[in-house]
Order: sequence, then structure tokens, then C-alpha cells
Amino acid sequence: MNRTEKQQLVDELTTKIKGAKALYYTDFTGLNVKRMTELRRRLRKAGVEYVVIKNTLALRAINDSGLAGTRLRGPTGVVVSKDPVAAAKLLTDFAKENDQKPTMKGGLLEGTAIDEAQIKKLASMPSREQMLAELGAGLMSPMAAFVGALNGLMYMMVGALEALKAQKEGAA
Repeated sequence: MNRTEKQQLVDELTTKIKGAKALYYTDFTGLNVKRMTELRRRLRKAGVEYVVIKNTLALRAINDSGLAGTRLRGPTGVVVSKDPVAAAKLLTDFAKENDQKPTMKGGLLEGTAIDEAQIKKLASMPSREQMLAELGAGLMSPMAAFVGALNGLMYMMVGALEALKAQKEGAA
């Protein structure tokens, strides 16, 4: 691979990194081609990119994007994602199914270095959609109670008016 091809790879990865919120570094040693293809398919389905590139080129792309990357060792796959929780969930779930492979080396979350334990914590968080649903339900609960209280007051008012009407008809 000549210098211009390497620079093109770095430029492409830099562009992807600039649009991402999370980068995770994985060691894919021990994954055969079939498992690696399955991992890439799952990640692609979730809108996450998995890039295998030389460590020096990956580090250059990370530094070119304005982030401070740490030195990478061994075979490294870079996971580039706009949704940090979804990518972490996919990686940890896949690792559970495949003898803890790929292993997490660490990563960057919105420019801050994170380790394997923090990636696993992210994976245990509910998804964005689930959190929004819980927020919506939490906001709807007081409103539903308020509507129920108003409805009860309205029935009491109607009952009082009907009693008053019956009393006046009885007197007449």
C-alpha cells in the first residue's frame, strides 16, 4: 500500500470519526471469517461502522479528527458509532455469544477516554427509545391523574345538579 492510499484511508476514517459520538477499540483475535462477517452485519444493521486498519493509521486518523487517541497494540478493529449505547450493547451481546470475542480494549466517548468497564456500563443502559418512552410515560402519569380528578369533579357537579333539579321538581 503506497503513501497516497494510506492517506486516503486515514482521511476516510477521519471523516467518519468526526461525525461519531463513540469510538470503541476491539481485539478481534480468535474470530473466524464467519463470525467477523456476522459482527459486521449486525453493526451495519444498527448504523455502526466497523473498520479494521493498521494501528498507526487509526491513531493518525483519531488525532487528525481533533481527539487525543491512545497508542493501540495488537490487532485492532475500530467501531465508529453515532449511538454509543447501541454499539456497546451490540459488542457486548456479540461477545457473550462468542466466548468473549471480540474483546474490548477501550475507546473514546465524545472525546473522553473510556475503558472496557465503562463500555459494559453503557451496554447495560436502556436504549434511547426506551428512555424516551419512560420519560413520556412519566410525563403522562400526572396529566392522566389530573384528567381523572377533573372527570371526578365533573361527575360530582352533574350529580349535585341532578339532585337540585329533583329537589325543585319535588317542591313544585
